[in-house]
Amino acid sequence: MGSIFGIGTDICDVRRIRASLDRHGDRFAHKILSDAEFATWKVRSARWPERGVRFLATRFSAKEAFSKAIGLGMRMPMTWRDCEVGHLPTGQPVLVLHRGLHTWFAERGLQAHVSLTDETDYAASFVVVEKQA
Repeated sequence: MGSIFGIGTDICDVRRIRASLDRHGDRFAHKILSDAEFATWKVRSARWPERGVRFLATRFSAKEAFSKAIGLGMRMPMTWRDCEVGHLPTGQPVLVLHRGLHTWFAERGLQAHVSLTDETDYAASFVVVEKQA
């Protein structure tokens, strides 16, 4: 069992995400989402626009919470696109890290746990990062 390296939480106003999408369109989503997340967002947005907005808001929130848990904020190697929210076959959300962020995280022997939730106007995330023994 490891020790806690960091804890991060974030609450995101879905209306703010919607306003950013209205102003900047796909460019805003592309800045926040990995390629895989962006593809999922496009499909969800086409079928049910509000579900797409909430998808983007939960990803924004999870990445903010993760950046706080690792203590970097949005400074290299932490980037929006190198931190991806995936899912296990059970549906449990997991953080999938890419490029320099993956290397930085692995070199420190860290493991992340993430929880996401959303309601009409808010998305929230909680991340615990452990240092493996």
